[in-house]
Amino acid sequence: MAKEKLSYAQKQCIGSAGKLMQQTEMIHPGARIGIAMSGGMDSWVLMKTLLHRQKIVPFTFEMMALHINPGFDNTCHAPLAPWLIKHGIPYHIETTTDGPDAHSDVNKNNSPCFYCAMKRRTRLFELCKQYGLTHLAFGHNADDLVGTFLMNLYEGGSVRGMSIKEDFFNGDLTIIRPLLMVKKDIIRKCVKQWELPLWDNPCPSAFDSRRKDVMDDFWELAGKYKNLKQNVFNGLSRWQLGLTLDSKAK
Repeated sequence: MAKEKLSYAQKQCIGSAGKLMQQTEMIHPGARIGIAMSGGMDSWVLMKTLLHRQKIVPFTFEMMALHINPGFDNTCHAPLAPWLIKHGIPYHIETTTDGPDAHSDVNKNNSPCFYCAMKRRTRLFELCKQYGLTHLAFGHNADDLVGTFLMNLYEGGSVRGMSIKEDFFNGDLTIIRPLLMVKKDIIRKCVKQWELPLWDNPCPSAFDSRRKDVMDDFWELAGKYKNLKQNVFNGLSRWQLGLTLDSKAK
């Protein structure tokens, strides 16, 4: 089989993820990684990136795709299983009612996004235990790092970022974010170049949330001041990497 020729954006993505994984010792030989597949561009690019990393790292690790359909459209994930079968990746796919519940009287105390995310995260943890997975990988990127920091500051009055690598359940499960230093515009390019089978997000809150408002404000500000965007990315990236390395050294 001919070796896949990679574009500049694809090399950037794979290289950035690889560097971060090496710096933080993100995975280990024999790791069993559950990949949270939402069907959006971030999770698809994460999957492709880890497939490439499998061929590069000097040890073996396994991957399994985990998809939780929130229940707005029970068939939207149809492209996922054939693609995973073609690439030899085991998977678990299930449909819930968490999305509609989040927008109904079932959810009395939280925003729809918080409720749905909480339910999804809980179920992903359960699946990791069920399948004996050692890691749970999310496709969060550099833009998400900025958004999470601003949301925590604006809404919660706390200075907290998005962890690169974090242990849960006394170390039985490690959450990892290999794409956290990759900007969204690189991911957009990779999606098109890899021709990944995205599907539309049917959630009614997908494009109407407080987080989106916060990021829109940030992009507007970044458009007015030269280097602001890059400086914010650099500062938060160094901060989170430093926290991860300090934690590893202890």
